[in-house]
Amino acid sequence: MDKEFLFQKYDVSKKGARSSEFRNAFAKIKDSVFANVKASNNPVFVFATGPSGAGKTGLEVKIECDFPEQEFITLDIDEFRVYHPDIKEILSDYWTISADLTTSFAKDIRDELLNLANDIEKDPKKYAHACDGKKLATCFYEPSTRTRLSFEAAMLNLGGSVLGFSSADSSSAAKGESVSDTIRIISCYADICAMRHPKEGAPLVASLHSNIPVINAGDGGHQHPTQTLTDLLTIHSLKGRLDNLTIGLCGDLKFGRTVHSLINALIRYPGIRFVLISPEELKVPSYIREEVLNRNHIPYEEVIRLEDAMDKLDILYMTRVQKERFFNEEDYVRMKDFYILDKKKMELAPKDMLVLHPLPRVNEISVEVDDDPRAVYFKQAQYGVYVRMALILTLLGIQV
Repeated sequence: MDKEFLFQKYDVSKKGARSSEFRNAFAKIKDSVFANVKASNNPVFVFATGPSGAGKTGLEVKIECDFPEQEFITLDIDEFRVYHPDIKEILSDYWTISADLTTSFAKDIRDELLNLANDIEKDPKKYAHACDGKKLATCFYEPSTRTRLSFEAAMLNLGGSVLGFSSADSSSAAKGESVSDTIRIISCYADICAMRHPKEGAPLVASLHSNIPVINAGDGGHQHPTQTLTDLLTIHSLKGRLDNLTIGLCGDLKFGRTVHSLINALIRYPGIRFVLISPEELKVPSYIREEVLNRNHIPYEEVIRLEDAMDKLDILYMTRVQKERFFNEEDYVRMKDFYILDKKKMELAPKDMLVLHPLPRVNEISVEVDDDPRAVYFKQAQYGVYVRMALILTLLGIQV
């Protein structure tokens, strides 16, 4: 199709025939981006451009990490695109072949990791000395129990050793050291690194300055890829498949990085359907809805009451409302007990439905549910060790 025709068809300019649509879209963007921004007497504008994979996101996060005392506003063109009145039509016809190719590649890599994790589960002694002499650095700038200890257990199970820190306060970050400097030092001491950081994209920045593989162990409210691998292994091992499933995601879908990662992973399998269960304030972000679900034609529905979804689910993925992601105490207190899964609600669920949770839980799953055979969140933690063992072996290029 003629490119000039497309430019004219989708033109929404402030001076054109669709100027009112432009003004409406701009008002939404302004309200979204500048709602709580304070004026600056000395503003600095950084403009970055380049093709996909050029390093724009890495540059953005590097600037934020190198200048932590500064307030930054990110104006991301990709995020603005969702405000275009014709965005659904444009996305359905744009990058179709590219999306298909990358989807297939990502699925193949993921399936290889899951197959290796399954083999480790069946015969752990076979891998007991696979990483003799290798060191894993755990760089955790945020508190963690399961993820950090799971990585450490994984490396120890492989015969390797572990070093690192469990909070930013116990590292040179407390003195102002940047992520890029820290990883350069860690590269001198270890063979591989697992990093958790409150800033979105920080592990990506680390990987750009590292001489060793860097695993994202969770970055802010963005992604948690190794938890997603854990979730996929749990579902596949206990359900026997990753396709033709109805997945209920309940709780904090706005800030829940495990939810965002899991959605991105499961859309690559046929017959997947989502039920998104959350209060209005914690709905899944618009970019997930528009650019992941709608763009890939994944069926989903959004409900508020957990009871309205229970009878149609193969998997219920519960999440806690994360206090650390809220800016004021009142909003957190109002939201934290919005969902509580108890025996009465479990009676509404199919006999073979599984309940997963990335943990830790607070009040969202009553302890009375723990003895239900459908509650598999503690088994899920064990699967996390297997999948992280598989990831470490793969990134170090070790075959057994």
